[in-house]
Amino acid sequence: MNIADITTMRLANQQLVKTRYKTPREIVSWMGAMQAQDFNMAKWGVGVRLPGITDKQVEKAADDGELIRTHILRPTWHFVSRDDIHWMLQLSAPRVKLAIRSSDRDLELSDDLLRKTSAIIHKALERESNLTRQELGTILKKADVECDSRRLSHIMYHAELDGLVCNGAVKDKKQTYALLEQRVPKTSNYNVDETLYRLAYKYFQSHGPATIQDFIWWSGLTASEARSALALIKPDFIFETAGEQTYIFHQSSSDYKHKDHVVHFLPAFDELLVSYKDRKEILALIHHKKVITSNGIFKPAIFYNGEIIGVWKKVSGKNGVLSETDCFSQPDRALSKLIKKASDDFDAYMK
Repeated sequence: MNIADITTMRLANQQLVKTRYKTPREIVSWMGAMQAQDFNMAKWGVGVRLPGITDKQVEKAADDGELIRTHILRPTWHFVSRDDIHWMLQLSAPRVKLAIRSSDRDLELSDDLLRKTSAIIHKALERESNLTRQELGTILKKADVECDSRRLSHIMYHAELDGLVCNGAVKDKKQTYALLEQRVPKTSNYNVDETLYRLAYKYFQSHGPATIQDFIWWSGLTASEARSALALIKPDFIFETAGEQTYIFHQSSSDYKHKDHVVHFLPAFDELLVSYKDRKEILALIHHKKVITSNGIFKPAIFYNGEIIGVWKKVSGKNGVLSETDCFSQPDRALSKLIKKASDDFDAYMK
């Protein structure tokens, strides 16, 4: 297996070429979870995998509860399909809580206080759904709960991790919260092996070829949990060693070949970049700082056949939101045409 094989198979498995799906819910369910702290960029991460869809259609899927945006896996926002939210929370919430425990202590967020805030939030959202964080903060302050911006963020983290709240509908261009039980009623509990199997299967089927280190980074699981998960899915996957690393991918993707050259404008924190710990296959070390800043911010990137060749950004103009590019080297005529097509695809999505 060489780098070209890896990048080609990832493009196919991540549904960036010849996608088999039609809806945002299907894409997100296939991917397992998609990092989504930048809501507008995360919507494009779904949209770029569904040719012809618009920003408004993806946002409607989130507003309608088809996509759930919440803190899960690692301590950051993700999109998760409504079909997967409960079992994934059951698996990952305890570990995310461990990751933020020291911050809880610094902020003096005791278990008793968090039970109190959860009860207040539950009552408020039962009375009126789709409340912004600021509106919930005002309600908490009226109940004598001190909550500056950081403290309020952590209170809401816990409400999400406990399965109390998730995203509501966008209101006046602001994110809101709703009760998870009202959007996606919980129907059953799952055992640990079942949740480990589901998470690993989804990751390596949609993100492979990938390594166990990539999976640990993406999932937030321990090395022991990740090894257990791999043992559960092993019969359906290929484990192929290249150099000093073992790449894992589903048997159905082993023969995929993509003949046409393709360019994608992918969003900041897109799964094709952020979901792998080792990114040497897609980003040359010399360009690393141009794409990933020293404080861990990922920029929107231009991918050519699955490898990064530049960065891009959204710009607002008289004709609406457009894209502006900055390639690492001057593209030839053929590549320039592909870049123009990718740019046009984004512009059409924003219409």
